[in-house]
Amino acid sequence: MKYKEFLERTQFDKIELLAFSQGNLIEDPPGEIAKLPAPPFLLIDRITLIEKQGRKGRIVAEKDILIDEWFFQCHFRDDPVMPGSLGIDAIWQLIGFFCCTNGAIGSGRALGAGEIEFNGQVRPYNKKIEYQIDILRYSELKEQGVAIAVGDAKLLVDGELIYTIKKARVGIFKDIAYRNYPLKTKHHLGGILKT
Repeated sequence: MKYKEFLERTQFDKIELLAFSQGNLIEDPPGEIAKLPAPPFLLIDRITLIEKQGRKGRIVAEKDILIDEWFFQCHFRDDPVMPGSLGIDAIWQLIGFFCCTNGAIGSGRALGAGEIEFNGQVRPYNKKIEYQIDILRYSELKEQGVAIAVGDAKLLVDGELIYTIKKARVGIFKDIAYRNYPLKTKHHLGGILKT
């Protein structure tokens, strides 16, 4: 799809999200576009709503739960449960995607979260996860090549609220991508982001 259409879309299906994770969805990107993680770490099957209201917005997405998910195989033997950290990462994935649909250019990075509460769990016989994120603030610092979004999120399983995450933060940064892995490049080491 063309970049202009990408910026205007309010929904994305699984094939489109897979293509985005591979860098193949947008035919005419204006520069480096952050990617979603590829499977099995892509934790979203569809985005059902993207709303933009100035510096605020909303994004809602879903994941179908399969009885043989990779994380049930290893977390834990005789007590399969989706790791809570994966639900948080899905929220960060979606906030980063929201930044991209607002025109942010660069690579995405999770920046943290405020209060996180787990009141339930995802098990193999559950059917669907729904992620609901209210974007509290989206900001761009064009001179520094940075965009940041902050959102409050809920994770529901089969319609029941099980996680709440306050002030989850994601940044999009220009010129930090580590390409040519495993070869050494100027970005092969981690540490404090300097832009």
